[in-house]
Amino acid sequence: MKLRAKSLLSVLRNSNPQPHSPPTHHHHQQQQHRTLVKVRLKWVKNRTLDHTIDTHTDLKAASLLKSAITRSSTGFITSKSISDWQKLLGLTVPTLRFIRRYPTLFEEFPHPRYPSLSCFRLTKFGTTLHNQEQSLHQTHEADTVQRLSRVLMMTKNKMLPLQSIHPLKWDLGLPDDFDRTLVQKYPDHFRVVKGLNGLLSLKLEQWPEEFAVSELQKSSENRKLGSFSSEYRQFKRGQTALAFPMSFPRGYGEQKKVKAWMEEFQKLPYISPYDDSSIIDPNSELMEKRVVGVLHELLSLTMYKKTKRNYLRSLREELNLPHKFTRIFTRYPGIFYLSLKCKTTTVALKEGYRRGRLVDPHPLVQLREKFYYVMRTGLVYRNKGLDMIPQLDSLANDEVDAVEQEGSEEDEYEIGDDCSDEEASEVEEDSDED
Repeated sequence: MKLRAKSLLSVLRNSNPQPHSPPTHHHHQQQQHRTLVKVRLKWVKNRTLDHTIDTHTDLKAASLLKSAITRSSTGFITSKSISDWQKLLGLTVPTLRFIRRYPTLFEEFPHPRYPSLSCFRLTKFGTTLHNQEQSLHQTHEADTVQRLSRVLMMTKNKMLPLQSIHPLKWDLGLPDDFDRTLVQKYPDHFRVVKGLNGLLSLKLEQWPEEFAVSELQKSSENRKLGSFSSEYRQFKRGQTALAFPMSFPRGYGEQKKVKAWMEEFQKLPYISPYDDSSIIDPNSELMEKRVVGVLHELLSLTMYKKTKRNYLRSLREELNLPHKFTRIFTRYPGIFYLSLKCKTTTVALKEGYRRGRLVDPHPLVQLREKFYYVMRTGLVYRNKGLDMIPQLDSLANDEVDAVEQEGSEEDEYEIGDDCSDEEASEVEEDSDED
């Protein structure tokens, strides 16, 4: 941890003259309190990303139902037990109607003792996909341990309540029983403790220095080609700041005010999300850039480079974020996209997508695409009999081409003036409830 504090101090020192020099205090105040150009941009709806988020909502709900079935001691769930899960699963339709849409994954049958009670178990396709998922978790366990460790490394006390991590399991690609299996298998990394608030929390047992490199730093180092090599060397010496990738709808990035704002923001020193931020003025522009960096890193660690805004709110205190930190998402639309699909608010990292598809999908994401393809096939064949459904291997082979055909040539944008009054209010006011 001392290394983290030293790293941040070196950034501040390298971005300012030494204290004994007359201009020092003034320049330090410029770095800490410099006022960025105030630019107010209209919210722009990205239909391509909205469609992707809509798709993932159904995929996640089906995955959670699959996990509930595999956890059940009976190997099935009843229609009565899932009747009030609609909000929990993030669905806009009743759970019973949803699960019946996908007979390729969920087989409906009468309860052994109460014939009038409908029950659901996994089909052979669902069981096969579940087994493949478990195998992937084992194959990529080291990656999972690193990802979870890095999330904890960004927190003030290197720990998070389990109730804050559980909603993020699917987004972070964690095994369903991570709080038991990973803790038991990696006692030198994790430990379950009782936090100061009395809640059971996951605590990081050591500080792996090799993990304390942000995704922005990694991607910048990987691009060390040509003239960028010199730029990265300057950053390593503290002589320049790393720039966040930004993308705007056509025309926005060329506006003079927007360009001036981007340049001023990018010139501020980059603060690693793994550095101790307690020495930064909480009201400074430097802290604002640090907040952008933390949110950028957290979204980078997720499978789909996105998560629900309320999940991030539950981490606010542990990540040392200001009370109104979610306004960052509308203040920096070149970095983040705020989607209002499915009666909730989702935050996506724009650089993670190209033409609505992930730039660098994790193997678990690729398996989930197979899962979704089987779901869609169930919708097509459900009225014609399950015997007409091709074998799972054929579905898996055809899946990639079929999904790629859906991708648009470019992102479809729509200025927020056309959104409903409710949507516009949500974006403008950034209310505390989704």
